[in-house]
Amino acid sequence: MRGVKRFGVRGKLSPRYLGPFEILERVGAVAYKLALPPRLTGVHDVFHVSNLRKYVHDPEHILSFELSEIQGDMTYEEFSAYIIDREVRKLRNREIPYVKVRWSNHDDREATWELESAMREHYPHLFENLD
Repeated sequence: MRGVKRFGVRGKLSPRYLGPFEILERVGAVAYKLALPPRLTGVHDVFHVSNLRKYVHDPEHILSFELSEIQGDMTYEEFSAYIIDREVRKLRNREIPYVKVRWSNHDDREATWELESAMREHYPHLFENLD
């Protein structure tokens, strides 16, 4: 199921945005150099504008920056946090139970639907309070 994820790999559980980070300088017409924290020393610090998102300042917004432990090979451990919802999908003559799982280092918008049988096999502790 879910295990170690690589930084920058596309997929449903890849990190959407990290940051915010300070822009140090504009590099060319469509690239920016960012001030990255020491944990991201292995990451190139120049990004194309398509990889950046504008931060809209809100005085009541408190940023809590907790980056998971990134190993030297730019991987981090991903694990299931809890089950948000359950659903049974019906095919012609079968019913397949699914669960919506919230993963570590992600919010509820990035939760994924997974087969309940596979989740019970790999993460039985998630079902202790549901059954």
